[in-house]
Amino acid sequence: MKKLLLSICHCYDLGMQNTSRFIATSLITLTIFTSKPILNAHNHNGDPLVFKPVLADLKLLQAANVPVLYKDEETGVGYAVLNSAAENKLSDLAHANGRCGNFEALSEMPRDLATVREHFQALNTFHKRNQVISFSQVADLEARPEIESALEQLSADKIRGGVEFLSSFPTRYNRGSNPNSHINPFMDRLAEIAKQANYPITIETISHKSTPQKSIKLTIQGATRPSEVVVLGGHLDSISGFMGMGGKAPGADDNASGSSALVEALRVLTLQPQPERTIEFYWYAGEESGLLGSAEIAQAAKAQNKDIIAVLQLDMTMFPGDGELKIASMSDFTSRWLRDYLVAANNTYFHATVQEDQCGYGCSDHASWYRQGFPTLFPTESKFDSSFKDLHTPKDVISPIMSFEHAKLFSKIALTMAMDLGNSEQRQPY
Repeated sequence: MKKLLLSICHCYDLGMQNTSRFIATSLITLTIFTSKPILNAHNHNGDPLVFKPVLADLKLLQAANVPVLYKDEETGVGYAVLNSAAENKLSDLAHANGRCGNFEALSEMPRDLATVREHFQALNTFHKRNQVISFSQVADLEARPEIESALEQLSADKIRGGVEFLSSFPTRYNRGSNPNSHINPFMDRLAEIAKQANYPITIETISHKSTPQKSIKLTIQGATRPSEVVVLGGHLDSISGFMGMGGKAPGADDNASGSSALVEALRVLTLQPQPERTIEFYWYAGEESGLLGSAEIAQAAKAQNKDIIAVLQLDMTMFPGDGELKIASMSDFTSRWLRDYLVAANNTYFHATVQEDQCGYGCSDHASWYRQGFPTLFPTESKFDSSFKDLHTPKDVISPIMSFEHAKLFSKIALTMAMDLGNSEQRQPY
């Protein structure tokens, strides 16, 4: 094992000029000799001897001088194996550009290069498919009085209360000493909201192999088509510093804001009739360490052959960096159908400004679902160049530069998708 570790570290130090030889040796050697402590994310607190296989934004990998073992220029995604130093450097560059880590940690080391190619072939197929499907060619979105009425019930003050609650925890870091301290109190708040509904709602935690932190799932079962599912999600964890060790991590904007916008959408949704389709809300664990919770959840959904109609991700919603009610919709690793749907819904209900932007692979949990072939949508507070700059620091707190009216727009998006897609025949047309 010592020989393995020295070999891998040496490759990182040299910049790995002979990439082809590294691919051949590292994949085989890691597959044969890697032990659980090396890959076990539960114990990964900056340990230089822990290695993590990832899919990541290709440009960031190259800028960080991380050896790229396999790449797809068309999608802009690369495969690499990170130690803590490489992960730190990758995160450093991503955060300097106003992004999260921009990588998805794989649940296990690929067996060989063919397995890696399979990941990329699937991703490339989804990428090509999502460039040619347009919602505008399928249907128009007409205003529905019940949705207009529900949108009026959303409260910016309640979103503020949710952000105050979540950011009051010193940290929600998924590998901290008490990574689930916020889970039960948060679930208690969800349970109070669920009491409003005149139909059953289930709330549960999801345990993960990749992190000790739990995700939360809330399910409103569809009244007539329960097998058809609309997913609304956001990550609940926070981080301070690039490796998350030490310091306060209030995570008000990233991502108490998105989590609380979802809760407010849920509050109003439970006052409406039971939807025809099932609505699943997720508050994911470990997004900041490589989309850990959502990756396992999306993989399980694919394994179960779930009929996922749409996946919405809310992450960073209350800093109006481009101006009040001027938001961004990420065009990479998202469904063109859902991006067009958002524009149509905005024209009908929200009347904000929606501008397209790109954030690279793995910038939030939607990437986990996209890689499994599900239609995804990721609207966020602003273009990434003008997003909140103090994320992942103790300065990510409620302040006068934040806007809860801005955050309420994302509650509107979630509520509209739940009430419109949740009560229609619409789906991605292929």
